Amino acid sequence: SSGINAEYGGRKFDMMPPDVARGDMVEQAIMDIRQFLGNISYSPQFDILKPVYLDKLRVHIESLTNFMGDGPFLFGDKVTYIDFMAYAFLLCHRALSPEDLEGPIDAYIGRVANLPRIKEWLESEECTDRIYYFHYPRPHCTWAGAPGPGP
Repeated sequence: SSGINAEYGGRKFDMMPPDVARGDMVEQAIMDIRQFLGNISYSPQFDILKPVYLDKLRVHIESLTNFMGDGPFLFGDKVTYIDFMAYAFLLCHRALSPEDLEGPIDAYIGRVANLPRIKEWLESEECTDRIYYFHYPRPHCTWAGAPGPGP
């Protein structure tokens, strides 16, 4: 349901990608790799599965970088709700393996974090009093995430 809520917000605030079908594909690719991270995080074989996840993630990061091209955001100059989904996921991954996010993806994370309303939120007491990173609930997780460098 989180995808539906995000898409609703995208429609309500004119943040839909110009090509909805391509947007759906990018959104699902992000959700697929995020689900994989969730699955391995709950696995007692996390240390064995982590390299498999990282290999798959590197392919996804390369695809995402190629898809974005020279644009500042996933769909060019227009910020879409999918940019926020990607940003949230990339922060999760940054906690696991920050070295995989160097280069264009790291610059992308910075551009999203520096959008005026996002930046305002990230610098607010409300945000900084809590860690704004994706955490899987303990004690059931093998890896529950740990904050990496801030956005």
